[in-house]
Amino acid sequence: MAYALQQLINGLTLGSMYGLIAIGYTMVYGIIGMINFAHGDIFMVSAFIAVTAFTLLAAADVTSVPLALTFVLIVSIFFTSAYGWAVERIAYRPLRGSTRLAPLISAIGMSIFLQNAVQLTQGARVKPIPPVIQGGLEVWSTPEFTVQIGWSQLLIIAVTVVMMVGFTWLITQTPFGRQQRSCEQDRTMASLLGINVDRTISFTFMLGASLAAVAGVMVTVYYGVIDFYIGFLAGIKAFTAAVLGGIGSLPGAMLGGLLIGLIESFWSAYLWAEYKDVATFAILVLVLMLRPSGLLGRPEVEKV
Repeated sequence: MAYALQQLINGLTLGSMYGLIAIGYTMVYGIIGMINFAHGDIFMVSAFIAVTAFTLLAAADVTSVPLALTFVLIVSIFFTSAYGWAVERIAYRPLRGSTRLAPLISAIGMSIFLQNAVQLTQGARVKPIPPVIQGGLEVWSTPEFTVQIGWSQLLIIAVTVVMMVGFTWLITQTPFGRQQRSCEQDRTMASLLGINVDRTISFTFMLGASLAAVAGVMVTVYYGVIDFYIGFLAGIKAFTAAVLGGIGSLPGAMLGGLLIGLIESFWSAYLWAEYKDVATFAILVLVLMLRPSGLLGRPEVEKV
């Protein structure tokens, strides 16, 4: 029982990070109906920005952990949002009126460009940093096993909850949220009603990138090591989470991320760790066979 509780904590931590990235996928899909396949590499770029910021703070002898985390989050969100804006402006906006395949290829090209740019500028080796947050709480102790939750795990789960609540409020209760939902339903009519569609779409890309930035900082704090290839696998897992939960649904993206994190954690603990990815995609296939729109997704109605 104690071992299962530990895996539950680990799975929730991992799923929270997947969920943050998946929300970025689902926001972009909701407003333009296309998948931003460069989103995983935006997450990777944010992790490298976080490592650079932490290194500068260490050189400046900044020892306050809350101050350091706040500074790194602000810097990562600022620069990563700029990357998100650039991806929309370069890879998507010029091709918005073309076939659906053209922006997809453009996004894949942008993904490859970001990977190689980081590899050339930062090197191909992994980038480690000293532990930023150490220690934790002892949740339960038995003679055989002690259940612990680290401060970094608590931080990741708490930040994820805050971001999820904040973005849900932003989309459902603010003027920007109404503009975004209007563009999602009918961009032409939204434009006729005075909504700046280009600005709304660009801001949505920037919001999705800022979520990826938060996830990148959390991954850096939690694992303490990154490389230029982490965006590919994390992006695939987050995209899978968005599809599993229901592409276009914010709660569905978070639910999908949590489920994938829990599946990976329990499968690795009790069965074969090397097959955890196979289990994740097998369950995705089974869910989509029974519910093609995802767990919380709504069937898409074709406009004629």
